[in-house]
Amino acid sequence: MGLSKTFSASDVSVHSTYASRYIRDSPAKYKMPENSTPKDVAFQMINDELMLDGKPRLNLASFVTTWMEPECEKLIMDSLNKNYVDMDEYPVTTELQNRCVNMIADLFHAPHEDGEAATGTGTVGSSEAIMLAGLAFKRKWQNKMKAQGKPYDKPNIVTGANVQVCWEKFARYFEVELKEVKVREDYYVMDPVKAVEMVDENTICVAAILGSTYNGEFEDVKLLNDLLLEKNKQTGWDTPIHVDAASGGFIAPFLYPDLEWDFRLPLVKSINVSGHKYGLVYAGIGWIVWRAKEDLPEDLIFHINYLGADQPTFTLNFSKSSSQIIAQYYQLIRLGFEGYRNIMENCQNNAMVLKAGLIKTERFKILSKDIGVPVVAFSLKNRSRYNEFKVSENLRRSGWIVPAYSMPADAKHVALLRVVIREDFSCTLAERLVSDITHVLQELDMLHPAAPPAIENGHLKVAANGLLKVPANGVANCDHKVAANGVANGKA
Repeated sequence: MGLSKTFSASDVSVHSTYASRYIRDSPAKYKMPENSTPKDVAFQMINDELMLDGKPRLNLASFVTTWMEPECEKLIMDSLNKNYVDMDEYPVTTELQNRCVNMIADLFHAPHEDGEAATGTGTVGSSEAIMLAGLAFKRKWQNKMKAQGKPYDKPNIVTGANVQVCWEKFARYFEVELKEVKVREDYYVMDPVKAVEMVDENTICVAAILGSTYNGEFEDVKLLNDLLLEKNKQTGWDTPIHVDAASGGFIAPFLYPDLEWDFRLPLVKSINVSGHKYGLVYAGIGWIVWRAKEDLPEDLIFHINYLGADQPTFTLNFSKSSSQIIAQYYQLIRLGFEGYRNIMENCQNNAMVLKAGLIKTERFKILSKDIGVPVVAFSLKNRSRYNEFKVSENLRRSGWIVPAYSMPADAKHVALLRVVIREDFSCTLAERLVSDITHVLQELDMLHPAAPPAIENGHLKVAANGLLKVPANGVANCDHKVAANGVANGKA
């Protein structure tokens, strides 16, 4: 005779998690459950679902940091419950943020004296930082146009079509026209000449990208600065430059110290950088720094007085944890210039290992540049049987998350795959990825064999122009020409 038992509220705690009644029911999705759930069961239910997520360290789509030292992780955990905006209660955290701003501004050659505080702030990422920079440019432009008695209701900003979506958000949210310089095949960043041509009296700034999202390439900020200086001189305008260094801001100072892209150029008035990318901090921290105090309009700044000192604040967000700010300060003093340089050199070297392995397959065209963010962007040379999206899909079976996407307008026909080389992507992983990509190509070749040439009456079928004809479902994979004697010849 079978025995059965009904669970009761009093004895549920003595059963193992998977023996409890909670595992029998679907988790709450639309309404908060009426009753509480034991903590171990709640943990296990959520943990089980999260197992279906991809592994962060194999997510090669993301620029965001996925590994930090245990000592830093402890600092993060210990400060999660500190609300950054409570400056009265946590003045040391505020001081650590100010130190980070000073160090980053100095790294970008801000022209301030030793011991002089830099102008900038921490943000939740480069998106917020760009919003703040854009607002500063817009307000300064409006103030100037008002003083000159000119209309100030139609501001615009000039960028490349390769900008990150946060620039489009800024333009839409804050009513600024976005004038995009279109990219073209084999030139996937903003052309400085075309950008300056688009500048007019209503341009609040030109935004240059140091590390394109698409292929990691640095835009030529030096050329942009020189061309814009000349145009300003001719027109009497004072159009400035903002550098979106979200990805490249912690790359260029260490790998390319002689590259002029930052405050060494007179028209560069503000720079944003993502601490949670190559600043080597977990997601949730960005930075915006200005060249000088006068580049940030005073009427955008709120002043908080605490402990007898004035604390200026300029943010879009309010409450947030102090943990990422503390983690950034840890990385800056823990690694120092030497440590960051070593890590960035390793990233670049591993990018070259991956690039060399892909070239060796003879199946890919490399679209990234050697000077830029450690990114390897590549496309298939032959897309007649399958495309980059199919390669990306098949790599998922091995755990790799390698994105496939199309280039922006005027180059949308170009599709590519992109691998971001982060601190925790080793040479061993680079070699393994090449091996897995090669295996995927072999599998796809078998699933999508090349179409055989068309045969008619025992002869190759050729068109009037002398090129080989193929069946309707096939694509020619050779270039046969018809000789004077009517015999097809050529090379595969």
